[in-house]
Amino acid sequence: MLRPLLKTCMARVPPLRRLLAQRDEARREVAVLEQRLAAREARRDLGFVFVVAYGRSGSTLVQGLLSSIPGYLVRGENGDACYSLYRFHRGLEEARATQTKKRPLRARDPWFGIDGYPREEALTRIRELILSTVLRPRAGTRVVGFKEIRWWHEDWRDYLAFLREVFPGARFVINTRNHRDVSASKWWADNEDAPAMLDRLDTMLDEMAEELAQDCYRVRYDEFVEDPGVLRGLFDWLGEPFDLAAVREVMDRKHSY
Repeated sequence: MLRPLLKTCMARVPPLRRLLAQRDEARREVAVLEQRLAAREARRDLGFVFVVAYGRSGSTLVQGLLSSIPGYLVRGENGDACYSLYRFHRGLEEARATQTKKRPLRARDPWFGIDGYPREEALTRIRELILSTVLRPRAGTRVVGFKEIRWWHEDWRDYLAFLREVFPGARFVINTRNHRDVSASKWWADNEDAPAMLDRLDTMLDEMAEELAQDCYRVRYDEFVEDPGVLRGLFDWLGEPFDLAAVREVMDRKHSY
């Protein structure tokens, strides 16, 4: 009886009322943070797979085939957004390396604060950003990723290393297609240099595959369209059961444009 009365009286005093409101708000914020932390912890078991290809090679079909696997969610292109994050991170890392002195940088130093760039925390935050905005795994998602056709950077080796660091255990599916059909598509038809460019891209993909080693699997559009059974090797590499009927069902649906 006395305690509720005391609580009511305290609530009528403006400073105490504000204090109680601040306490309640703090509790709500803690609950939200706990939920976010739980969500992040729950996502530590995610696997990652990325599709590497060039335009009009059938990469959207590969995206669809991978997403048909229960628990897989492979998003489409994102305009090379992750490469921009890589450049952001690399630029700050290089600045820290070149501007850090034997002593901590002071407020009067032109690069004040750059020596404190938190590398590991930055990688964690970049991973969280990509997961929450680009990949957006759903409940029940086991493996998430995206397909992209914009990999043609001079520093692609460093970019791949960055992705593998941000997404531990990431695997890459490289898809190619015969150049005659690719060159004939509207996407390439007006490019007189298409055959030579495609040759260069294939050479680069060969180098990527060598760099990625066991974390890479190659598929060829012409082969798996003619005989979907050849995709069994891809599924075995992923450690997933191969259902030929389900694969044919995906391939019967139109992908891309």
